[in-house]
This record gives sequence, structure tokens and C-alpha cells, in this order.
Amino acid sequence: MPVDTQLTQKAAEIRRLLLRSIHAAGVGHVGGSLSIAELIAVLYFNEMNIDPANPSWHERDRFVMSKGHCGPALYAALAMRGFFPVDELDTLNQQGSRLPSHCDMNRTPGVDMTAGSLGQGFSCALGMAVAAKLDKLDSNIFALVGDGECQEGQIWEAALFAAHRNLDNVILFVDDNGMQIDGTTDQVCKMGDIAAKFAAFGWHSQTIDGHSTAAIKEAISVAKAAVGKPSVIVMKTKKGRGVPEFEDKVSSHSNTVTATMLIAFDLSVGGQA
Repeated sequence: MPVDTQLTQKAAEIRRLLLRSIHAAGVGHVGGSLSIAELIAVLYFNEMNIDPANPSWHERDRFVMSKGHCGPALYAALAMRGFFPVDELDTLNQQGSRLPSHCDMNRTPGVDMTAGSLGQGFSCALGMAVAAKLDKLDSNIFALVGDGECQEGQIWEAALFAAHRNLDNVILFVDDNGMQIDGTTDQVCKMGDIAAKFAAFGWHSQTIDGHSTAAIKEAISVAKAAVGKPSVIVMKTKKGRGVPEFEDKVSSHSNTVTATMLIAFDLSVGGQA
């Protein structure tokens, strides 16, 4: 089976599992979690050098979910990779769970950075990149921010710093789905051409289809070849991708997943997952 077909199936399984976990929780950040499934599939099943048996392995690649509310997508992949049992996904955001609504490195095996206050995770990722350089590691640092998150000033302070320090071991992804909690990004605060903005700050910039595993893989390969500067990959995506009730809807930011939606999703993906 071609690699991209396998990764597309992994993305479908990530969606199925995150829908299951949010259904069990009663409510959750479903829209942004669904929009990043292809990226998470590529990172955790094709790209990252990690060891589920040793989550704290010093020489591992690292991923920072700066838009920390989209943890359900990451949790699904971590469970699939064996960092913890898949059945534990049903405990999302419940008392005593290791899977809080926002990522927490002190509670969840495989989570590399606590996040939730938008903008801050990106800065932490750059700190990891500096540390990897100092330790002379070949580790890559991957980070994900939202397009609404890019309205935070801290994002652009960090972008200046990364270019100044020539952090070419950093690849930043922007989930550019055009929506945030209070409306579309154009309604709240227009971002314009995000890739061009990062380029103006000294970054190697690309814009791709964020729902194509082949495009994501190729963009990562190109980014790794950009020696001497950090890279950003702006992914054009749809919020709530894969579920008609949520897709391209601002209301999908945080919502309830019904049993009917779970059944319909399983039927729609058929043998993919």
C-alpha cells in the first residue's frame, strides 16, 4: 500500500478516535482538532524520531502543540503509537485523567510541552531548538500554531528571535482554517498573507494544502533543506474537516459530538480507518 494512502488512513483513524474521546467527554475542541489530522498523521507515523517506550529520550524529535486546545488530535496519535492505551482516550478532560482539555507535559506521556495560553508554546519550541543546537543534537523541533493565534504579538517576537538565531532545526506549521472562537479571522483581525509575513521576518515560507499528506511530506523535505533559517509551512485547511455538521463552521470550535455523528463518520470513511 502506498505510504500516502497509509497516512490518509491514519488521519481518518485520528479523526475517529478524537471524535470518540470528545463524545465521551460531552464537549470539546472538535473543529481545530479535526483540521490538523493529516499533519499529526505525517508527523507521528512518518516523520518524527520518537520512542513510545522512552518518551523522555533526550535525542528525540519534539512536537509542540502551541494551540493546546487541540490536544484530542495529538492524544489520538499518541495512543495509536502506544504511549498509553487507546481506551484511555475515553477519559478526556475527566477528573483524574491524564488527558486534560489542553496539553500538559506533566500529565500525558509523549506530550513535549504544556500549552494553552496562545503564543507561548511557540516560544517554548524555540527554546528547545536552541537547547538542541547547544547539545549538538540532530533533533528537529516541530510546532503548530493556529491562524487566530498568529494575532498574538508573542508569535512575531519569537519569529524575530528564531531568524536572528538561524534556528534551521525548527519547522513551524500554521493551521490556516480562517476561523477562531469569536468568528472568522478576517472578522476578528485580518492576518493577510501569513507566509509572506514570516518571510519578511527572515523565515523560509511555504503555503500548502493542509489536508494532503503528500504535500505535507514534501513541504517538510523542502523545509529541512533550507539551511541557516527557520521554516514555516502555512497549511490551508477546513475547520471541522470530515464531519458535515462541523466542517467550515465557526461553531465547531467547541461542540458536542453525538453518537449519530460517530456512526456517520465510521460509515463515511469505510475501510480507510
